Amino acid sequence: MPPRRVIGVDVGGTKLLGGAIDEQLGVRHRVHRRWRGGDVRETIDIIAEAVEEVRSATPDAEAVGFGIPSLVDHRTGASLFSVHLPLDDVPFRDLLSERLELPVFVDNDTNVAVLAEQRYGAARGAEHVVMLTLGTGIGGGLILGGRLYRGATGSGAELGHIVIDADGPECQGDCPGRGCLEVMASGNAIGREGLLAAERDPESGLGRALTEGRDVRGPLVTELAHAGDPVAVGVLERIGQSLGVGIVSIVNAFGPEIVVVGGGAVAAGDLLLDPARAVVAERALPPNREDVRIVPAQFGSESGMLGAGVLALERGRV
Repeated sequence: MPPRRVIGVDVGGTKLLGGAIDEQLGVRHRVHRRWRGGDVRETIDIIAEAVEEVRSATPDAEAVGFGIPSLVDHRTGASLFSVHLPLDDVPFRDLLSERLELPVFVDNDTNVAVLAEQRYGAARGAEHVVMLTLGTGIGGGLILGGRLYRGATGSGAELGHIVIDADGPECQGDCPGRGCLEVMASGNAIGREGLLAAERDPESGLGRALTEGRDVRGPLVTELAHAGDPVAVGVLERIGQSLGVGIVSIVNAFGPEIVVVGGGAVAAGDLLLDPARAVVAERALPPNREDVRIVPAQFGSESGMLGAGVLALERGRV
């Protein structure tokens, strides 16, 4: 029999990544898109066009899986609410299935990412797994007792919106909260703190980059930190500590074996994760603080795309 292939699509807050995926998680015909903004129709058009591009190179794809940055009703495939995209009350599965004329399976983006890591990646074989994806925002995914946890309506595990500072800054997008983990420790937070640090210290590597007109955002902060700029290293340390405060609450609540950290910001590696580990070792309750491992995602920024493929390969039965 020929190998089964599906299309997996990770729809992020600022970009899209898709590809044709086989049963061994091999990927072909990747496609990238950046968001230009826009309304529901334009967003759906961009997503559908990206899928069609992959499909033109893989006509035998039997289904499409999506991970989207939304609260998703798993029963209907509807997007109930999205902080970062115009996908509130959108019948996402039905719209895309009609448009593509293929079976469509959809879930929250970090739910599908944790599937990839638990089935094949950094958390392979673990029964109790937490995943945080650090990008424009922070997504959360939970596998408890070997099963994906979605909450009563499919809108659970929004771990990026646990509050770590009740008097902190307003959260991003349409979130009504303040001091959420997302606004304190996401990729956007790295960029925000990096810009402030560059303005405070114009003689630092970050400061010189700002003077040169470079775009001081998370990737540049990470690049300069790896190059040894102490101010950039300090930014990642502070963000890592905020991340650790959030992980303390998560570890105390769920007692996972492993916390997997993914998304684009994980490119910072141990410069970000070591400060988080130190906070967890100091503040989490025993025995969880001794037992839990905090590790980078094996599949890096492709966890969401691969997990969307797993969702389609397993026909949504997860």
